[in-house]
Amino acid sequence: MRVSRTGGRRRSLPRLLAVALPALALSVAGFSAAPAASAGPATPAASHATSPTTQNHKALTDPDRQTFHPTGKAGQKVPTTHLCATAHPGQASCFAQRRTDIKQRLASAVAAATPSGLSPANVHSAYSLPSTGGSGMTVAVVDAYNDPNAEADLGTYRSTYGLSACTKANGCFKQVSQTGSTTSLPTNDTGWAGEEALDIDMVSAVCPNCKIILVEANSANDTDLGIAENEAVSLGAKFVSNSWGGGEASGQTTEDTQYFKHPGVAITVSSGDSAYGAEYPATSQYVTAVGGTALTTASNSRGWSESVWHTSSTEGTGSGCSAYDPKPTWQTDTGCAKRMEADVSAVADPATGVAVYDTYGGSGWAVYGGTSASAPIIAGVYALAGTPGATDYPAQYPYSHTANLNDVTSGSNGSCSTSYFCTARAGYDGPTGWGTPNGTAAFTSGGGGGGTCTSAQLLGNPGFESGSTTWTASSGVINNDAGEAAHTGSYKAWLDGYGSSHTDTLSQSVTIPAGCRASFTFYLHIDTAETGSTAYDKLTVTAGSTTLATYSNVNAASGYAQKTFDLSSFAGQTVTVKFSGVEDSSQQTSFVVDDTAVTTS
Repeated sequence: MRVSRTGGRRRSLPRLLAVALPALALSVAGFSAAPAASAGPATPAASHATSPTTQNHKALTDPDRQTFHPTGKAGQKVPTTHLCATAHPGQASCFAQRRTDIKQRLASAVAAATPSGLSPANVHSAYSLPSTGGSGMTVAVVDAYNDPNAEADLGTYRSTYGLSACTKANGCFKQVSQTGSTTSLPTNDTGWAGEEALDIDMVSAVCPNCKIILVEANSANDTDLGIAENEAVSLGAKFVSNSWGGGEASGQTTEDTQYFKHPGVAITVSSGDSAYGAEYPATSQYVTAVGGTALTTASNSRGWSESVWHTSSTEGTGSGCSAYDPKPTWQTDTGCAKRMEADVSAVADPATGVAVYDTYGGSGWAVYGGTSASAPIIAGVYALAGTPGATDYPAQYPYSHTANLNDVTSGSNGSCSTSYFCTARAGYDGPTGWGTPNGTAAFTSGGGGGGTCTSAQLLGNPGFESGSTTWTASSGVINNDAGEAAHTGSYKAWLDGYGSSHTDTLSQSVTIPAGCRASFTFYLHIDTAETGSTAYDKLTVTAGSTTLATYSNVNAASGYAQKTFDLSSFAGQTVTVKFSGVEDSSQQTSFVVDDTAVTTS
C-alpha cells in the first residue's frame, strides 16, 4: 500500500546519528557551511576516470550543491564598487560591480566553505538549463586589458563547484590579444581583470562543457574593442559575450557594420547599469541586448521569482529606444520606431548576485552584479542551444519562442513617457525584453539551421489521461489516486511514495526526426517525509544512456515545477526517455510527473 506524507519504519542507528550530528559552524563573513559531500574542490586524482561531461553533469545536479546562499533582497541598496571608470566618448566602460560589504576571502582561507552568491547549480535551477550539452561549442569573451590571473582564478572557480578543469593545456581555455597573440598580451588592469573573471566564471557556470576564448583588447577604445570582436569571430567562436558599452553616438551604425555584423554568430551585449537609457553596442541591430533582473528564491512552482533590477535613479538595468540604429525586422514593438533595447534578460542585481573568484582585481571570492553578469549567462545559454543558422542573426530567436521564456512582469528602471520602455509588463518590455531563459528552446533557430523541420509534439499520451497507453511503467505508477494531485486533468505518474525500499520506472521511446531541434519538458512535484539535507530517495531522468538530471527528497517543494532539457543531439535517432525512482527503507518520497512533451522545432 502506498504511504503518502507519512513516516515509515524507524531508521537504523547509524542513519539517526548521521542526521543528528550538526554541521561545523563557520564564522567567516560571507560564507556558510558546505555539505560534507561537496566540501572542497574536486581533485584530478578523484575525477581522472570520469569524462568532463559526466563530471559537470554530476556537479550541476548533485542535491548537495543546490543550496543557495543569498546575500540580499531584490532592489536592496548594497554597497558596491564599479570596477571600471565611466566611459568617455569613443570609449567603453565595463559594467561589473563587486559587493564591498561581503569580505573577500582566498580559497585557501575558506576550506570547506561555499561562497556566497549564486552558484552554477543555482543558475541552472533558476533557468531550467540542461546539465549536459555545449560540448564542441566555443564561447568568446571580449574585454579590454589583461588579467594575468585569469586561468588560475578560473581553475579555482570551477574546482570549488566540482566542474571539470578548463585550462590552456587541455585546450579548453585560450587567452589572446586583439590580434590573436597568446604571448603579447595587453597591459594589466585591475578593474577590467575583475570584469574578465566575472565573464569567464559565468560562461563556465552555464556551459561548463564549452571551450572559452578570452580576447583582450589593447584598450577600452571603441576601435580596439571592435577589432577584438572581429578576432573572436575569426578564431571560430559562434557565441561572443560583451559586458561593456557607453552612450549612443551618430557613428554607431558604421561600427555596426565594421564590428558586429556577423551572421551565424550569437553576440550578446550588456544593456548597461545606469538605469533607464539606451546604451551602445546593446542597441546594435545585430546583437542580443541583455537586460538585468533581481533573482530570488520563491515558493512558487518554479522555485524562483524575478523582477526588473533597479536600485536607484542611477543604478539598474538599462533600456530604451535607440536614436540611431534601425529597427530589425524581427522586432515588432510599436512605440519605438528604431532599435529597442533589450531582447532578453538574466540576473544582474548585486543584491542577488553571483559568486566570482578573482585575485588580480580582487582578493578572492566575492559577490558580483551588473548586466556584466547577464550577458555571459545568455551567451552560455545560446551555446547550450546549439550552433546558430549560418545566415541568422540569433537575436531574433527569442522573438519566435516567447513561450519558452520566463516573462518578468514586475518592476521598472526609471521614468519614461512610453510605459513599456522602462516598466515591466506581460509580454515584451524594455528592461527585460521577452524575459529570462526557461530552458534553451528560446535560443534556437527553430528550424535546425535548415528550415526543414516540422514542429510537433512526439510523445504519446503525454498527460497520462489514457492510462498506461504508450508508456512502459511499473505497476501502479500511472494513476488517478487522490493522494497526489495531477498537474492538469486526473491522471499523472506517481513514482515511489511507499516509505519502504522500492523502485519505480516510467519510460517511452520516441524518434526525433533528422534536422530537428527537440526539447523534453515535464512537470515534477516532489513530496517527502524525509528531513535534513541528505539525499535518501532519488529520481533519475535519462535519455538513452545520457543522464539528464537527478532529483531527491532534498528538492521537495510545494506544487509542480516545469523541467526542460535539450534533446537536439538525438536528432535522427530513436531514444528512450526514462524516469527511475529509487526509495530507501523508510520515510516516503513521492516523485510525481505530469504533462510531458518532446517538442520539435
